[in-house]
Amino acid sequence: MDEILLLDAIERYLGGSMNDGEKDQFEALRNNSPEIDQMVVEHKMFLHQLENHGQTRDMKHNLREIHSNLMENGEIKEIPIKPTGKVLQIWNKYRRVTAIAATIAGVTALFISGLVTYFTPIPNKRDLQYLSSQVEQIKRTQHAQSNQINDIKTKVPEYETPSNGGTSFLIDTKGFLITNAHVVRGASTILVQNSKGQEFKSQIVYIDEEKDLAILKIADEDFRPYASLPYSIRKSNTDLGEHIFTLGFPRDEIVYNEGYLSAKTGYNGDTLSFQMAVSANPGNSGGPVLNNNGEVIGVLSSSETTAEGVVFAIKSKNIFRAVEGLKKDTSYQKLKLQSTSSIKGIARTQQIKQIQDCVFMVKGFSK
Repeated sequence: MDEILLLDAIERYLGGSMNDGEKDQFEALRNNSPEIDQMVVEHKMFLHQLENHGQTRDMKHNLREIHSNLMENGEIKEIPIKPTGKVLQIWNKYRRVTAIAATIAGVTALFISGLVTYFTPIPNKRDLQYLSSQVEQIKRTQHAQSNQINDIKTKVPEYETPSNGGTSFLIDTKGFLITNAHVVRGASTILVQNSKGQEFKSQIVYIDEEKDLAILKIADEDFRPYASLPYSIRKSNTDLGEHIFTLGFPRDEIVYNEGYLSAKTGYNGDTLSFQMAVSANPGNSGGPVLNNNGEVIGVLSSSETTAEGVVFAIKSKNIFRAVEGLKKDTSYQKLKLQSTSSIKGIARTQQIKQIQDCVFMVKGFSK
């Protein structure tokens, strides 16, 4: 498609001037072409910037007009200052005038400040949202568990209430999991639940708020260490357009989604993360992002509120940095990340079957 025609199509798509048939065709083209999808996202952000610039320009114009009108009506005046070498004499002679002028200047400053506040546009809400579970979602999960899994005794603390949650996945066979820091923020008790509905008590052993990563350790006598993990964790960067898939708990059962890597950086050019075109909902935070080779390439974390299907993940190389931070505590020296993937080259359905047992729902509770 010619670039000018493509830009015109994007303009009409974002402006809502396409008919239903044109819109369906364009969305199909967008889904099949990462380059066009990226152009749509970038063009939408560009339009937002233009709108913000226009609002700022209009505000400045309004303030200049108000200032001019106040000057013309004599409500404010510019008092000229005649320079002289005899500063002390001027001060003694015009002390009273200076005090009055200072008072007028103070009142004028407050008045102009009020005008600025009045005419300044209300800032837009933050364009980025975390994909952690909400309280009601955790309550529904607990209710479903009590109704459907009668043979499993819940470990929910009696006098604590749900606070937050999301997804996590194993990075070591002995029960070490990685998730987002915002998933467990403020939790006094943390439970993780596997795809079979079994709950295990866990604790935070490392947290990095800047990189939004936390390492949990299952500390429960009912947990049995795994023989091995099916996936590896990739240390190098990934390629633009690479096909990816995710597993997580936006509901009370594990959910699969697939898409592709649409930008090598995250929100506002954040180099700690990358951007994906994939479906994600609250509860997906902390879930693994994997490529076709069965390698973990990221930890799903957030999405953009102003563009559908624009999701961000923390790059997997930051998992290595988190583990190195944890290893500063000598009691965790034996923790070792998986270096090879045993699911490379097999069918996606078989990959999922082996991975899903290593992915856990996270449920946080607070007093």
